[in-house]
Amino acid sequence: QVQLVESGGGLVQVGDSLRLSCAVSGRTFSTYAMGWFRRAPGKEREFVAVVSRSGGNTDYADSVKGRFTISKDHAKNTVYLQMNSLKPEDTAVYYCAADPLAYSSGHPRRGLRPDDYVYWGQGTQVTVSS
Repeated sequence: QVQLVESGGGLVQVGDSLRLSCAVSGRTFSTYAMGWFRRAPGKEREFVAVVSRSGGNTDYADSVKGRFTISKDHAKNTVYLQMNSLKPEDTAVYYCAADPLAYSSGHPRRGLRPDDYVYWGQGTQVTVSS
């Protein structure tokens, strides 16, 4: 059983930075592509970023490209989401997700949709105040 635990959320001001962490249990961290999603009040869960199993490839939603960075630390079994230049529209609950097949070359699960992932964390709240 894989468990994902997010941390690092909080209340920040416009323009501030925040780093979210997602600790993954188990010895197979390197075999999972990892994604970050978010759900704002009254909206559907949306894709934010994805990193490949090796950590060498990433993809981002247009709304966060250039401001957010996803990365994997295999030694710590942790995936990070560095968020800079935060905006009020970034306010949401942020979830990390893991899947062994998503975002793999040639695989139909491209890692951009919630349905592409098997394992999910409980979420962490990020609030950006203006």
